[in-house]
Amino acid sequence: MDLKLTKPICFFDLETTGTNISKDRIVEIAILKVYPNGNKESHTWLVNPERDIPAEVVAIHGISNEKVANEPTFKELASKIHDLIKGCDLGGYNSNRFDIPLLVEELLRAGIDFEMKNVVAVDVQTIFHKKEQRTLSAAYLFYCGKELEGAHGAEADTEATYEVLKSQLDKYEDLENDMKWLADFSSRKKFADFAGFISFDKKGKEVFAFGKYKGKHVEKVLEEEPGYFGWIQNADFPLYTKKVLTAIKLRKLNNKLS
Repeated sequence: MDLKLTKPICFFDLETTGTNISKDRIVEIAILKVYPNGNKESHTWLVNPERDIPAEVVAIHGISNEKVANEPTFKELASKIHDLIKGCDLGGYNSNRFDIPLLVEELLRAGIDFEMKNVVAVDVQTIFHKKEQRTLSAAYLFYCGKELEGAHGAEADTEATYEVLKSQLDKYEDLENDMKWLADFSSRKKFADFAGFISFDKKGKEVFAFGKYKGKHVEKVLEEEPGYFGWIQNADFPLYTKKVLTAIKLRKLNNKLS
């Protein structure tokens, strides 16, 4: 089943130096852009992370320090990548919890303020887990009837993710061929940031999802404990979390002044 798109969707996959959103870096990125008319374009870049890739990580994706030594840095690629995904919805496998947060961190580090406000994100892994509870290779075999060759290669994983989503729409009649619906279905608990430090209560107000103020309204904590804002800004939190917290603080200030 072809996807019903109102605007392009970019399926993407990252290979990285590790799994820490704040500290780790991209070493390979593949993007498959699918247009509403069905046309596709694919791009894959190796990236110099400007840091060592641990041996145990190299053993997983096969991208060594030597392989990326002469490749461009993410900062050098950032504008090109941003131009490709700007104005598009996003899709991936475990992308809501890892790939999107890490990509946004890299863009912010490169000085590009990527905005997710009008972007829906379809996480094919969540749809799969809600339906079958398996891995990408198993998903590809289950839905597409083919072995996934080149697993843990960004390009192969990206193409497989796109094919799996189309097959999921064919298999499950209750899945709507609509990117907003699929994004809602494939999302887990709603967070204000990507990393899950700030969530929402039942009324849609931001609350802290960690630490001593867990469950407390962010605006109230920042008003009663102003030093907490500075602590988070200077601590090892993701840049996007800091950005969201700053926006909440400025909103509160503007409300007072209006």
